[in-house]
Amino acid sequence: MTSDRVWSKTGPESYFPSIEKKYGKTISEWQDISHSCGRTRQMEIVSHLKEEFGMGQGQANALVGYTLQQDHAEF
Repeated sequence: MTSDRVWSKTGPESYFPSIEKKYGKTISEWQDISHSCGRTRQMEIVSHLKEEFGMGQGQANALVGYTLQQDHAEF
């Protein structure tokens, strides 16, 4: 279930291909999970992804940081 999107080779997005491959969901799906987990602070969401899905610290932090940054960019 990986996306066909090509992610940047630098910054948080550089983690995305390995996240999709290792955990079997697209980044969009992980963003939906992050939004719907009931937590609003970055490290709370990171902890949720680690505890509930076994995601690594670096991968979870990159995903959540990117997601929250995108959320703020939409305003």
